Amino acid sequence: MPIEPVDDHPRFDDGLDRLWTPHRMVYIGGQDKPSDDSAGQCPFCRAPAREDAESLVVARGNACYVVLNLYPYNPGHLMVVPYRHVSDYTDLTEDETVELAHLTQTAMRVVRHVSGPDGFNLGMNQGAVAGAGIAAHLHQHVVPRWSGDANFLPIIAQTKAVPELLADTRAKLAAAWPHGDAPAEEA
Repeated sequence: MPIEPVDDHPRFDDGLDRLWTPHRMVYIGGQDKPSDDSAGQCPFCRAPAREDAESLVVARGNACYVVLNLYPYNPGHLMVVPYRHVSDYTDLTEDETVELAHLTQTAMRVVRHVSGPDGFNLGMNQGAVAGAGIAAHLHQHVVPRWSGDANFLPIIAQTKAVPELLADTRAKLAAAWPHGDAPAEEA
């Protein structure tokens, strides 16, 4: 029996449903990527100058800040970013290195408290060839992972299922973030 075309694209019956995510084309097409490597074009340099909710900033330190990834791998995917426009980990100052590490630890504690992941992926992609989408400004990824999460979708369907709006995730994490000079307690 013939199948009706969907979105002007003829379907064939392979027994699979399709999950369409046209909003991802902005990312895939590089529409949000800076036109050059300058600080003026850098979204990580511009984000701290805006309101936290608008730029998805969760917490601010003296040398670094924590922001939700606009194109997350999983809900609660955070990045720890130095304020200074620097691309290479070896060029961080001692203060930047220490604060980046401490904010990464706090990010893990807060995400554990809010979302209860089973583990994390932590990492930096140093250079475009290493996978950095914005290579000119270093950023540490903090990606929560759950047993049985939908990590197969990108492999078989080039799709990522993120069940919560970024604004809602940012609000939960920001509310749970410790304030003041006291270190965050392990959740």
